[in-house]
Amino acid sequence: MIVTGPFSSGPQAQRSPRLPTPPSGWPIGSYSTYEEAQRAVDYLADKEFEVQDVTIVGVDLMLVERVLGRLSWAKVLGTGAASGAWFGAFIGVLLSLFDTTQGFSFLPLLVGLVAGVVFGAASAAMGYAFTRGRRDFSSASQLVAGRYDVLCQPRTAEKGRDLLARQAMGSHG
Repeated sequence: MIVTGPFSSGPQAQRSPRLPTPPSGWPIGSYSTYEEAQRAVDYLADKEFEVQDVTIVGVDLMLVERVLGRLSWAKVLGTGAASGAWFGAFIGVLLSLFDTTQGFSFLPLLVGLVAGVVFGAASAAMGYAFTRGRRDFSSASQLVAGRYDVLCQPRTAEKGRDLLARQAMGSHG
């Protein structure tokens, strides 16, 4: 995947819009999942089609929040302590690298670990307390489309549509 920045040059950079721009092109396929649309573009690439003319567009976007579980004080404090422990251990290792005593000392690692557990649990507890029970669950959010259209620039759209029709006939027949 090529991602261009504001200082990029070349044909890819000239084609990519710098500001949010609606997609252009003719529809050559429509799919119910992103995986199917991606598979269609991969098929086009395998057939040596000019895929730089293709765009996958998610239509009818929706934000889906999947609830993972209930939160409790024990889970909040445990997760905060564990997260803090990792960070504290990292800081402890860094401190032990700069320790001037002879040999390896576990004291900086232990201090970092304990401090990380305490601060991690305390910060998680404060965050949870501020919600005042209005959000007693954990979740993960995802942006999903109702369908995924594959668009193609007019100069190659007919060839792309024909290839995708052959792919569909091959998979169903």
